[in-house]
This record gives sequence, C-alpha cells and structure tokens, in this order.
Amino acid sequence: MQAAVILLPGLNRDRDMIAALTKITGQPPLTIWQTETTIPEDVDLIVVPGGFSYGDYLRCGAIAARMPVLQAVREKAARGVRVLGVCNGFQILVESGLLPGALMRNASLKFVCREVKLQVSNAATLFTSGYEAGQIIRCPVAHHDGNYVADAATLKALEDNDQVVFRYAEGTNPNGSINDIAGIINAEGNVLGMMPHPENLIENAHGGEDGRKLFEAALGLAAA
Repeated sequence: MQAAVILLPGLNRDRDMIAALTKITGQPPLTIWQTETTIPEDVDLIVVPGGFSYGDYLRCGAIAARMPVLQAVREKAARGVRVLGVCNGFQILVESGLLPGALMRNASLKFVCREVKLQVSNAATLFTSGYEAGQIIRCPVAHHDGNYVADAATLKALEDNDQVVFRYAEGTNPNGSINDIAGIINAEGNVLGMMPHPENLIENAHGGEDGRKLFEAALGLAAA
C-alpha cells in the first residue's frame, strides 16, 4: 500500500514519520506540500504528522486546517481512504472537521514530553487490528495542547459507538483529557487522530516496537 505524508510549515515530526513509514514498508512515502489541491489516486494511507504548524497561532491546527491540501485530505477521507493524524496532526483533523471535539491547553499548563501507557480500547479498527482489546502499550507524548474535550452529546456518541480507540492508562494521563481519551476515530472508521507518537516507538533502537502494529494494520501489513 502507498502512504503519503502531508507537509506544512512548522511541523517538526514529518521526518520521524517518513523514517518510520520507510522502515515499515521498505519504500519512502510520498510527500504532499500544503499548496497541493490533489492527492494521487494510488494513496491508501494519508498521515498528518506532529509539530507546531504555523507556530500554533490562533489555535493549534487552525491555520493548517484551511490550507488547500486539507481539502484534498477531506475529499480522500470521504472516499474511504485511511487518514492518520498524530499530535498536531490530530489537532488539524479536529480543526478541519474530520474529527469531533477540541484539543485544549494541558491541565498543567505545561508542555509535556515523556512516555505514557495507552490502553487499546477498540482493537476492531483499521488501525488497531494488530493489538488486542484492552492491551496496554507504551508510547511517547510531546505536546502543550493535548487536553481532549467534547460536549456531553459528542462524548456520549464517541463512547456509545466505540470511537475512543486509545485511552491513557495506569494514571499516565499527561494532559487532563476527559475520560482519559488519547485517540479517537470517525464514525466511518477510516480517520484516526491521536496525541501520542507511535512513529517514535517502532524499532528496538527506539527502545521498543509498541507503535509498529498501528502502521502495519493501517497499511494492510498486520499479517505480514
């Protein structure tokens, strides 16, 4: 399967994401610049990586969500293409309307950079089929605005429809997110947003491979 990474000014995890996808697939992903209005037809997975797009001005991800390439991402998502947003990428997907809710300033009002534990709350998605339901995995975080919030109706819908894919586990919630939410998926099941960085734990050189199965599943390589 062909992956593509979206490039925006201010992102600083694009190289990490490109390196991870290259190691896992054996070929570098396509890179799509912010001004592009189309994404190649053969792309099966679109990734919006982390960082500080446009310096986090206005709100994290607010300016990036209005760039031409995000309209192309929305069109692809509507056609069922898999989309993954990590950290700032999650914020961008929320700001672009592809995922519900909002990501606010961490409850501590401090930037948090450390490893957390995640519970796989839904292992029946296109992204998590390589894990077991309830499995606890390790994953790094690095963010200042990762506090997920949503109104009562939205939160109920997410919980009722099993759209909460990852939760911070064992008291490691780094930002105060409601219900310990670390990652959610859209109702159609093809757009995932998460604050932790699975691309930074995909090989032994990283200290473990807990994030690797997410990419293998998203790329159809889970059984490989």
